[in-house]
Amino acid sequence: MSTVRLISHGDLAELRVENPDRLNAFTPAMLEALERNCDALEQDPRIRAVVVTAAPARAFCAGADITAWAAMSPAVFARQWVRRGHRVFDRLARLSRPTIAAIGAHAFGGGLELAAACDIRVMSPTATLALPEAKVGIVPGWSGSQRLLRVLPEPVVREMALFGRRIDAARALALGFAAELAEDTSAAAFALAEQVVGLSPASVETAKYMIHAAAGEDRAAMVEALGGAAVAASAERAEGVAAFFEKRAPDFKGTGK
Repeated sequence: MSTVRLISHGDLAELRVENPDRLNAFTPAMLEALERNCDALEQDPRIRAVVVTAAPARAFCAGADITAWAAMSPAVFARQWVRRGHRVFDRLARLSRPTIAAIGAHAFGGGLELAAACDIRVMSPTATLALPEAKVGIVPGWSGSQRLLRVLPEPVVREMALFGRRIDAARALALGFAAELAEDTSAAAFALAEQVVGLSPASVETAKYMIHAAAGEDRAAMVEALGGAAVAASAERAEGVAAFFEKRAPDFKGTGK
């Protein structure tokens, strides 16, 4: 059965893409599981970092399972497949915890978009990246023409989307898409995730919001989250809430008082 499993490793969590018979390609059930698990992660204060892995196969993820969308009408394809997948991958990208993709094999189409939704990536030396959608008459639909341009140079994305070229791991490392290359990408990704455990959770989360705002990743929400957190930590918020419940006028002292 195809799914995305949420596996606990103490302070760390693993999102494991599982559909090995279809090269770990995404099905509707997998999109649903990924979204549900992202919501669960956001509600769990114990989790400090998340590693995205895949079941052993010739591909980390071959994108979207063509058998899941081939018979859809254009309207249904756009509404129920492209927009839904985009929303789910956005949910992963906007997790408050740091995320690391362990790319142990080829990442094509939606698989590359999945990796791009993570904060950093570890790649196998033999893995490659590609946007092969034009070979089956579609275009990148889960942020391959949008978010991917924030982690790869525009000419490189053009090579893949317009000319069908693959990018090997060495080039991905040189371009900064991969943080490092490793034979055992899962072990390397978890080693990186362990480093987060020794850092301030508040500092890491705030830094992620700041970087997202600067990069244009849900900028409006990131700016308001930063502002909301700053004000919520103030004495004025405590006074305002107390005054509301005590049915009196608040006595705000002002900054520094």
